[in-house]
Amino acid sequence: MTPRRLSELEKGERRRAWLRTGAVLALAWVVLIAVYYLAPAGLVPARHAGTGAVFRLGVGIALFAAILAAQARRIVGAELPELRAVEALGLVIPLFLVVFATVYLSLSNASAVTFSEQLDHTRALYFAITVFSTVGFGDITPKTDLARIIVSIQMLLDLVIIGAVVRLLLNAAQAGLARAQDTSARP
Repeated sequence: MTPRRLSELEKGERRRAWLRTGAVLALAWVVLIAVYYLAPAGLVPARHAGTGAVFRLGVGIALFAAILAAQARRIVGAELPELRAVEALGLVIPLFLVVFATVYLSLSNASAVTFSEQLDHTRALYFAITVFSTVGFGDITPKTDLARIIVSIQMLLDLVIIGAVVRLLLNAAQAGLARAQDTSARP
């Protein structure tokens, strides 16, 4: 399969490709959010809240990194690398947010004083999104040192996501398109 640019597609073919990408993203978001809301928050005793949160965070970040690496490889080999990069970005950012929302939810369930208010699934996701977007309304705030450290980790990783991850996926798309030029230049 030879990689192609979106601009090389006919109008109808390009529209179908965008619709397919939109459908894949919609399905992925529905599955991700459903798993997040259906998975129990888990009642962790307060004395184990720190190790449980750090473990969840470590597993979540490892999962995120593995999926990001797989997405980058898929972009390079894709028929439409530009669209594949959009799809990958649309998958990894919500995954990142759900990872942190899960950690915040488990911290809040372990101890009601971890945040300025008790978090449920929706509030934890909302908090992760406000931290990611740097809006920080201030209605929910971390109250313990562990929660502050984890929120700080998210803030720093947000910068990495916004800069390095977006660049990684764009570079993968460019590499995929360069592969197309290499194969068309061969005799």
